Amino acid sequence: MTHPELELQLQGEQQEIALIRLTRPHKRNAINDALILALRATFENLPKGVRVAVIDGQGEHFCAGLDLSELQERDATEGLHHSRMWHAALDRVQYGPVPVIAALHGAVVGGGLELASACHIRVADESSFFALPEGSRGIFVGGGGSVRIPRLIGVARMTDMMLTGRVYNAFDGERLGLAQYLVPPGLALEKALELARQVAGNAPMTNYALIQVLPRIAEQPADHGFMTEALVSSIAQSAPQAKARVRAFLEGKAAKVQKTS
Repeated sequence: MTHPELELQLQGEQQEIALIRLTRPHKRNAINDALILALRATFENLPKGVRVAVIDGQGEHFCAGLDLSELQERDATEGLHHSRMWHAALDRVQYGPVPVIAALHGAVVGGGLELASACHIRVADESSFFALPEGSRGIFVGGGGSVRIPRLIGVARMTDMMLTGRVYNAFDGERLGLAQYLVPPGLALEKALELARQVAGNAPMTNYALIQVLPRIAEQPADHGFMTEALVSSIAQSAPQAKARVRAFLEGKAAKVQKTS
């Protein structure tokens, strides 16, 4: 599916990386209904062979959230369905077929932070800033933020952000867990693509287990989690690629883990 404000590029030697770019710089990449539906359709129809996706925003900002110029007066039922539309789209990001890396810069605000929190790895450059202004605008998060963001930073910090309009800069955001990587200005996409190449080289079953099973284990009681882990571990290690990688390590053909600087 094509959309005038959402761009899909295939990168890598085998076109195994899908670069998905929001292209509404005139709106700070704010998301309207058509764009959230296009994002859902993109993840539902990724080209065969894609192993990892990177989400980026064109221009000075990753995403400034919901396009408030399209905010309509809705009754409770209409509002419920609108929120569920966002849930369905961002579920395709979090629980889609491949790991997703967000390249963050500038505004990562409101619905933009909800989108980023649905990704599996977040790389922020030093221009990034994080906020949830819904509280000051008389509305509430509706794109899954109340579930995903507290898992990153805790309920108390999210409550503070919404009650007071607090804005976190890139350094504090990375420290709190809103991003896992912090890079100099302008280098978020470069770092995200570097990580994407690394992730694309993993065994597909391992990647699938990490994005589909690990978050669900985290929500299970411990005894259920241990059983799920055992089942998935047995499936993953039985895959031909896994066996080949273990054999290569035992034969001294694979790199050992080294301490980084």
